[in-house]
Amino acid sequence: MNSLADYSAAINRRQFFRKNGIGLGVAALGTLLARDTAYAAAPDAQIPNFQSIAPRAKKAVYISLIGAPSQYETFSHKPKLKEDYKKNLAKYLEEKGQRLTGMTSNQASFPVAASHFDFKQYGENGTWISELLPYTAKMADDICVVNSMHTDAINHEPANQLCYTGTMQSGKPSLGSWLSYGLGSMNEDLPSFVVLHAKHTNPKANVQAISNRLWGAGFLPGKFAGVSLRNSGDPVLYLKDADGIDRNTRRRMLDSLNKLNQKTYDAVGDSETKTRMQQYEMAFRMQASVPELTDMSQEPDYIYELYGKEARQKGSFANSALMARRLLERGTRFVQIFHRGWDQHGQLPAVLPDQCRDVDQGCYALIQDLKQRGMLDDTLVVFGGEFGRTVYCQGRLSDTTYGRDHHPRAFSMWLAGGGVKSGITYGKTDDYGFDVIENPVHIRDLHATMLHTLGIEHSTFSVKHSGLDERLTGVLPAKVVTDILA
Repeated sequence: MNSLADYSAAINRRQFFRKNGIGLGVAALGTLLARDTAYAAAPDAQIPNFQSIAPRAKKAVYISLIGAPSQYETFSHKPKLKEDYKKNLAKYLEEKGQRLTGMTSNQASFPVAASHFDFKQYGENGTWISELLPYTAKMADDICVVNSMHTDAINHEPANQLCYTGTMQSGKPSLGSWLSYGLGSMNEDLPSFVVLHAKHTNPKANVQAISNRLWGAGFLPGKFAGVSLRNSGDPVLYLKDADGIDRNTRRRMLDSLNKLNQKTYDAVGDSETKTRMQQYEMAFRMQASVPELTDMSQEPDYIYELYGKEARQKGSFANSALMARRLLERGTRFVQIFHRGWDQHGQLPAVLPDQCRDVDQGCYALIQDLKQRGMLDDTLVVFGGEFGRTVYCQGRLSDTTYGRDHHPRAFSMWLAGGGVKSGITYGKTDDYGFDVIENPVHIRDLHATMLHTLGIEHSTFSVKHSGLDERLTGVLPAKVVTDILA
């Protein structure tokens, strides 16, 4: 030891307890109270502490539309926009105290942009859905459309971090990592949190950059981070052993490596050493489980007819949706599908139809597939972006083209399965779709509701970090949206 800092790092709280014989008691308690086999076996297991409630769902899928789709062209039907087409909203925005991005702050005029796309009502309760989403319209009675979403951030990077980590600050665990940590694994041969990156098809789409901050573990152990399956080449790097290395040889190599790591752990007690050992073991098991998972040759033709011909194309959204179903039925706890290209600042009518076409049939197929397998009742599906779009046009407005800037004050998402009411529309915005006027739902409320459906009381689910009790839903108000729960 060279310094007091070295000593402090070596003797952490868990190591102190373990070396003083209390570890056996923790192990026994973990066995009695285990939420999952992931937390029942080891004396150093991290057993999450939260108030459990009766879960409505065991698994979840989050379809993340990076770039923020326009609610005016998807689920928010506003006839007022056609009545006031091209009306300058400069004074209206000033009165509202509207924040402007650098992309529209120098505009002299803020004309109302009416949607070029028609809406109709579908389902028993008359859910308004755009003509751009014909397959979604067919499942209007399966989904709950929330038109009163709102958030705090007006730019993509902080908005995405808030949406997928609960905070605009970097370094915090992602939603999937919180769920993986809290609920554990249902299949020791596959990660509990898997990330899929679906390709977009329109080359003109404005693609926002994203990073593993959106699926990282933050200050939680690294084993709770999302594992990305690649959409080209091998789904996981180094999935195959090198030439001349068979499974028995690999097993012996890992056993020897684990012995060395165990000595380091016994001496220092660094939790990341234990994480490294666990990840080596997971990688070894994935060498057998992932090829079976990604071999879709046994899927029947009717499944490909359901998901569409693109489902046979690796990396397409339809293929990712089908992969999500395969992961869920094999016990993966949380699947996140990222689909980029939704940032329509200009040429919206030329790009948005393709973006919607990319995801429309795949989403419909996923819901129907889960239903026919009896899986939808215990699988929560969430669909949406990080914020909404402005009622006014960004840049040039004409009868053939227009664009929309960022708008955090009101946007739309939908949820399905997992104890959520089906066939309803929740929340309401004003005639311009500018402000929420009924049943507001903040991103933090969405997180609280997701945790609730999966059996976790959000206000009691925390981890001590840097002297603070950190929570996914943070310290600002967050509520479970009980009105949308069955």
